[in-house]
Amino acid sequence: MAIELISVNVGKPAIQKFEGLEVLTGIDKTPVRGPLYLSRINLDGDEQADLINHGGTDKAICVYCAEHYSHCEQVLGVKLAMGAFGENFTIRGLTEQEVCIGDVFQIGEAVVQVTQPRGPCYKLGRKHRFLELPIMLEQRGYTGYYFRVLLEGTVAPGLAVVPVERHPLGVTVAEANRLMYRDKHEEAGLRRILSVAELSESWRGKFASRLAEVGP
Repeated sequence: MAIELISVNVGKPAIQKFEGLEVLTGIDKTPVRGPLYLSRINLDGDEQADLINHGGTDKAICVYCAEHYSHCEQVLGVKLAMGAFGENFTIRGLTEQEVCIGDVFQIGEAVVQVTQPRGPCYKLGRKHRFLELPIMLEQRGYTGYYFRVLLEGTVAPGLAVVPVERHPLGVTVAEANRLMYRDKHEEAGLRRILSVAELSESWRGKFASRLAEVGP
């Protein structure tokens, strides 16, 4: 099955009211029609508000899987536009069960690499007025994931996502989610994922701390 970048979505931080609270967030993303330049840290026209948990070289591009939209639409009872999960890339044909940490892909002129799953945050629940949404996405494994940018260049909706290199250890994003959210102290799994050099620094730190709790 071909892998396709079906939507490219950007947006800049803005103040939003969530249940009476004003929050600066970049979660609202709007699909674009034409090409955009992808740099090491983001797409032209896109910014993040929370630079601790979003953005940076390890999390330059947030990816969400088009396959998950139909289930979420049923749960929320609404039709969702692309970018509804705050993602920059909506991709078809590359779910969490299929893609591995460290896998490399070419999209247009750019070359990207998978670094970690996306951690669904509370703002998703508030955006869609369903506070349990982040937990539901974690439990079902519908998290999405992040790309780092290995080669900058122009990308556009409708382009093929071309596999360049499959990581030899084969640790899927789904496996990373399992270790993060369910089997949190499985020693063999922790050691395996920590052996993936391409894993993001933030998730590496979390897994290393857990391995230290398990023992030498």
